[in-house]
Amino acid sequence: MNLSSEGTSPVVDAQAFGEALVAAGCLSENDLSRVIQMRESSGDDTPIASLLIRLGLVSETDIANQLSSLYEIPLVNSRDFPTDAILQDQISYRFLKENHVLPLFEEDGKIVIAMADPQDSFTVAAIEEASGQPVSCRVGVATELDNAVERLYGEGHSKMGDILAGVEADEKALEQDIEQLKDMASEAPVIRLVNLIIQRAVEARASDIHIEPFENWLKVRYRIDGVLQDGEAPPVNMSPAVISRIKIMAKLNIAERRLPQDGRIEMRLQGKDLDIRVSTVPTMHGESVVLRLLDRETVALDFDSLGMDDDLKAQLNSILTIPHGMLIVTGPTGSGKTTTLYTALSQLNTEQSKLITVEDPVEYQLEGINQIQVKSSIGLTFASALRSIVRQDPDVIMVGEMRDLETARICVQSALTGHIVLSTLHTNDAASSVTRLLEMGVEDYLLTSTLNGVIGQRLVRRLCPHCREAYEPLPEIVEELGLKGAKEHPITRLYHPKGCEHCGGSGYHGRIAITEILSMNDEIRRLVLQHADAGVLLQAARASGMRTMYEDGCRKALAGMTSIEEVIRVTQEA
Repeated sequence: MNLSSEGTSPVVDAQAFGEALVAAGCLSENDLSRVIQMRESSGDDTPIASLLIRLGLVSETDIANQLSSLYEIPLVNSRDFPTDAILQDQISYRFLKENHVLPLFEEDGKIVIAMADPQDSFTVAAIEEASGQPVSCRVGVATELDNAVERLYGEGHSKMGDILAGVEADEKALEQDIEQLKDMASEAPVIRLVNLIIQRAVEARASDIHIEPFENWLKVRYRIDGVLQDGEAPPVNMSPAVISRIKIMAKLNIAERRLPQDGRIEMRLQGKDLDIRVSTVPTMHGESVVLRLLDRETVALDFDSLGMDDDLKAQLNSILTIPHGMLIVTGPTGSGKTTTLYTALSQLNTEQSKLITVEDPVEYQLEGINQIQVKSSIGLTFASALRSIVRQDPDVIMVGEMRDLETARICVQSALTGHIVLSTLHTNDAASSVTRLLEMGVEDYLLTSTLNGVIGQRLVRRLCPHCREAYEPLPEIVEELGLKGAKEHPITRLYHPKGCEHCGGSGYHGRIAITEILSMNDEIRRLVLQHADAGVLLQAARASGMRTMYEDGCRKALAGMTSIEEVIRVTQEA
């Protein structure tokens, strides 16, 4: 039913609305009972929807969907918003912003508006009074409505600007007085400002937030689908307070600005449990901070979601069924190595097996697996932890990274004594990992006895399925790229990004892995004993059927999963 001047929608009590969210899987029963109890004990009459959003238990999108369903009011999104402001002379920007309402259009003598709260009869009555026309209501997401109001009515206003309004920051005092800096970092505007930066990262599906101070400005950037994008940033004189607030949240020493520090933040935002890894390093103009966002609830630990096809899954599963030996995952930082290892661990995690990991840091907490956090400051290194782990009688050992010869040798010894060992290495491709271990000093005869396989991988951006466009590539381009099968089966279609509201205009949404798996066989073992270089090992592996990362990427480009430009961007063969 429409909310109009003829009658308002029936009021649904807090309990009923909360139960609807629970039934939709947006809220847990435990969280609902705690919120209801808190409202009753404190006498808080704040609408439960606003309270749930403020507490970070439910996202604004879930709230809007449920309100639309309960009141039978159409849900609108940014595609339905007007390009020009209406009723600009009758209704103020401040009124629209404070009440999360946006006039959409005039129809049949009525004003159609979008609201975050369709029960707000006061706002409806006020707009009717101002416009002299009856009002018909739609439901919208609060943040989307606020952004549209800023764009159409705000004259350059922004949510961050609203938070900063009235905040006075004396830069010299902040630099000199740690206590004053701590007090300011704990003030409500700075708290809301940092929460807004993190909230925008979550809404944009960012994996990292980069906060970088320069001489005359503060830079905030979000890494979305592997690519950095600029975001709105507070003024440079707020840098010390913003960075100190993040350090307080991560339980770091805000007085120490000369040395790098690492910490962790656990928080709940928009109904998601977030683990945020915090890293600070001193620069010329202050501390640069990087926050790595880890969403424990949405990480999918299965090979299908990683983008592996049936051939690669079968090859990898055959390696994982070997009862002892090493499996190494290689690639640069941010190529999904740890996620691949976690996926393999979850497959090996059975009632009959004991699994122990040594990580720096522990990214995701996995049920049923003993995970050890490396702490070099107290002498708990990869090597020292590994020596103790072997005496714990594990079946599977995961080592976050083989950083030195000592760690590599203990991994090899563990694999020799009947354990499955999983680890990572930083090399360009799978074949280079073998030569890297030999160069580190691992004996060739031990390597051939223990190494079962190497996975090389990169992450490419996935084309948005809503707006990708097909095109016919030139034959010369197809031949130059060396697309497999080009001669036998002429390639008539590839895809490139366009951009729409679903992907934020980038043309990409999410990422998938392109993968190569080098399985050890007698020929490759013979070449390892001869200390053959990576190029010779690669030729032998391809002769035995290995598909390179570039070839796997080309297959995904032909299937419309990514663009050929993405494959070229991340692979060495480009």
